[in-house]
Amino acid sequence: MMDQPSATRAGEELDLDKLQAYLRQHLSGFDQQISIQQFPSGYSNLTYFIQTGSQGYVLRRPPFGANIKSAHDMEREYVVLTKLREAGYLKVPEVIHLCKDQNVMGCPFYLMKRVEGVILRNRVPKGITINEDSFRSLSIAAIDQLVNLHKLDINKTGLETLGKPDGYLHRQVEGWTKRYTNSQTDEIASMNEVANWMQQNEPTTSQTTFIHNDFKYDNLVLNPENLSEIIAVLDWEMATVGDPLMDLGTTLAYWAEANDPDYLKPFNLTWMPGNFTRREVVNFYEQQTGTPIKNVVFYYAFGSFKVGVICQQIYYRYKQGLTKDPRFASLLHVIKACGENARKAIDTNNI
Repeated sequence: MMDQPSATRAGEELDLDKLQAYLRQHLSGFDQQISIQQFPSGYSNLTYFIQTGSQGYVLRRPPFGANIKSAHDMEREYVVLTKLREAGYLKVPEVIHLCKDQNVMGCPFYLMKRVEGVILRNRVPKGITINEDSFRSLSIAAIDQLVNLHKLDINKTGLETLGKPDGYLHRQVEGWTKRYTNSQTDEIASMNEVANWMQQNEPTTSQTTFIHNDFKYDNLVLNPENLSEIIAVLDWEMATVGDPLMDLGTTLAYWAEANDPDYLKPFNLTWMPGNFTRREVVNFYEQQTGTPIKNVVFYYAFGSFKVGVICQQIYYRYKQGLTKDPRFASLLHVIKACGENARKAIDTNNI
């Protein structure tokens, strides 16, 4: 029922002896032999379960073959989690240690306490039944959690140091377009058309908050006794200070509906009966923040394009042989579906 680790994937093994020696030298409680397993889900930073005696910890490191100086900055992710807890936002795991010594595993990594609970991935976990009312309650809880994050006072908490809000929206459009170009493997007309449309239709940024940038069901740890209670929010690698509507747009892109292509449904179980529709997400967000949302199609199109680019970067690494995870072979279909959803929203002026 809980999110469980399993054997490490081929090509993503850690050097147990080096890690053991480092942990014994720098942290108490690691005198006993450690064991290493890997959490099998997730598509970006790698997550491992480190067991020593009766204690279990979670280790995060960049994916093999990735550019660790930009999108997979472990030190920054560690600081984000630390500052969020200091700011009173406790729905994040407690970090324990940051290792910047690349002699241990060739990259920085950090260790945090494990938060045990249910994570909804591409299917309802065995032994769990979720009815329509429960999904409705979860939809409400999820968007409430996103709103709570966006309401944090970044100036009073020191979170403002974790981003550059001026020109954020333009940099995002420009940056994700460049990432797509740099990792492109196939000609996908819809992705190119959406990139051009965004550059010509950028709205004016009017708000600045702290944003998660990858907020979806499978980054939420739920209380197994009450699946509408969120214990923790995971995967803060893209969190920053910026326009909260860009954050909402990414969430909308992941928020699959029943009529969406099947390739978009593994990210979220939002397509199952009882969940909000994307339009209901927007309406509820407006209600909870008291802020009407203009240009919602732009933010949704951007989010869809961005999700497509994230998949494109992973697919590029797969095609280069830098990762052997067999799940990545089908990502080309996800990229195409993201481009089509964004183009459809633009053509119909509706999400």
